[in-house]
Amino acid sequence: MTEQNTHTYDASDIQVLEGLEPVRLRPGMYIGGTDEKAWHHLPVEILDNSIDEAVAGYAKNITVNLIDAKTIEITDDGRGIPVDEHPKFPGKSALEVILTTLHSGGKFNNNVYKTSGGLHGVGSSVVNALSSEMIVTISRDGYEWRQTFSRGKPTSCMTRGDATKNHGTKIRFTLDDEIFGINAVFKPVKIYRMARAKSFLSRGVRVKWICNPELLTDDMNIPAQTDFYYPNGVADFLDERTRDKPRILPKIFSGTVDFPDSSGRVEWALTFLTDENGAASDDGFFASYCNTIATVDGGTHETGFKSAITRGIKSYGDKINNKSAANIISDDVFDSVAAIVSVFYKTPQFLGQTKEKLSNPEIARYTENALRDPWEIFLASDPKTANAVLEFVINLANARIKTKQVKEIARKTPTKRIRMPAKLADCSKHGVDGTELFIVEGESAGGTAKQARDRATQAIMPLRGKVLNVISNSDERFSANKELNELIDIIGAGTARDWDESKLRYEKIIVMTDADVDGSHIASLLMAFFYQVMPQLIYGGHLYLSCPPLYKLTCGTESVYVDTDEELEQLKSTKYKNKKVEISRFKGLGEMMPNQLKETTMSPKTRRLIRVELPPRTDDGAEDTEKTRTIVSELMGKKPEFRFKFITEHAQFVKDLFV
Repeated sequence: MTEQNTHTYDASDIQVLEGLEPVRLRPGMYIGGTDEKAWHHLPVEILDNSIDEAVAGYAKNITVNLIDAKTIEITDDGRGIPVDEHPKFPGKSALEVILTTLHSGGKFNNNVYKTSGGLHGVGSSVVNALSSEMIVTISRDGYEWRQTFSRGKPTSCMTRGDATKNHGTKIRFTLDDEIFGINAVFKPVKIYRMARAKSFLSRGVRVKWICNPELLTDDMNIPAQTDFYYPNGVADFLDERTRDKPRILPKIFSGTVDFPDSSGRVEWALTFLTDENGAASDDGFFASYCNTIATVDGGTHETGFKSAITRGIKSYGDKINNKSAANIISDDVFDSVAAIVSVFYKTPQFLGQTKEKLSNPEIARYTENALRDPWEIFLASDPKTANAVLEFVINLANARIKTKQVKEIARKTPTKRIRMPAKLADCSKHGVDGTELFIVEGESAGGTAKQARDRATQAIMPLRGKVLNVISNSDERFSANKELNELIDIIGAGTARDWDESKLRYEKIIVMTDADVDGSHIASLLMAFFYQVMPQLIYGGHLYLSCPPLYKLTCGTESVYVDTDEELEQLKSTKYKNKKVEISRFKGLGEMMPNQLKETTMSPKTRRLIRVELPPRTDDGAEDTEKTRTIVSELMGKKPEFRFKFITEHAQFVKDLFV
């Protein structure tokens, strides 16, 4: 009979977290993690509150003061956070409620803020929860008010200070080492750029930047003190950024248009950059924002903006009967632009707490409709400039089409010459750039990899198991090995004797095997195969090993992937000490869910790869040194004593090899 757990599950097991305890327990749920990106998001939350006051018309001046590496102070001359008693919390001021209670603040009331960056209503309180100290000074109602906090809790009562005619809010906070670690420090350049961006996105608002000079180094190339002021908003900033660069448009195309029903507005600025010879410039950029928040992953406002600009150019080409305009796509238009689009909207919807992608579907339509007429009028009013833009974009389109045709020939020629194995799940992209072939251990893992891959750029070739050891077997056995010869055909560039780099079908060849002894053995056999049969693949930097995890640790809502037993034990004794942790060991790639395999092993954004390298070729042009050939022959040969000797002599030198 199976032993039963006799613990009774009742009300006493239900944990209730009060105040800001959830934030400190699970900071990743509120700011996306505890890394450098996360702690640099904290000043954004406070600055956004000041910007919202400015956008609403109540503030004109904001100061961002980086006091030391861990402490920042942000001041505005807005109305000041209310200090009177909150009606729902007797004995507590509105100030204390806002800074100690999640989902509190004026941004849920459209009468207070028509548009706001703080949609989720957690900004100031979350910053308070993750700060070792926070000092808040309010000027309003004829007096100065002050209250201090630490780690989300008040450390003093709110006190009334001297009389004053000023008004506004000043918040100083210090990063909490308990949350972010002792190495967490603010980078002046990041804070400087943040302050500058908030200024040009809030036309007419003056943002003063102050930084402790001791934090600055010469290579940062930023001042210790300056004022940002852009009366014309994004247009002024774009002009400042591109003033000394060759531009097609003599005047920047910019403007602002309200959305229907007074739901918001869009502001924009755009120009086209060239190099000194009139060709496309590498200095272009495209930045988008919503309610002054940088949407680094884009969203629906970018979609609408790009659609309006692209359609406008194609429409102009059609009007002047230029048939080449029909070939233009958005990528051609935005290949060499410098552009900013900024929307303000009452009810924005973002993907993720840190608001990096705007998802309101209606904003794409609003933005496109807002831009369409101004852009078409801009082009029609200046035919000389419009013709220059059209010719510039058509040249980019023609270059794209020609490049695609060349790549298609390079990619399709080997395909037509040989019949690809049925097991190969090829990628759809033409050309080599950005393409990857995953050589996967086992049919089961191959099936999971096919679900996890990016079909456009990632091809999957599953293997049955351990491949032939080409070092210790005869050429006859190798010639008769169907699987290895299929690999040669799939890769397409031939073997050592007839190698042709131009016929290579993939930019990266990635060996993806299980994180165990058998997986390492298969990877070694494949590396030996490539070394023996096509060493040029390795010299060209095309061969890689994937790094799948061995364990998954789950503690509450947080999951961590672990590569080694040593790392597992370290986490159990440090980060997860005395915590209930669920440990899952992956028996193989086929045991992982497709989304897990993608996140840990296949996505270029989150994976780690080991590049396989060889010692440089010798001066006389030989493929490699005699020493390398000897080592490979001994380690992959039939005598195990050579392998044992090599391992015992070199184990102490093994270190982190991830790239």
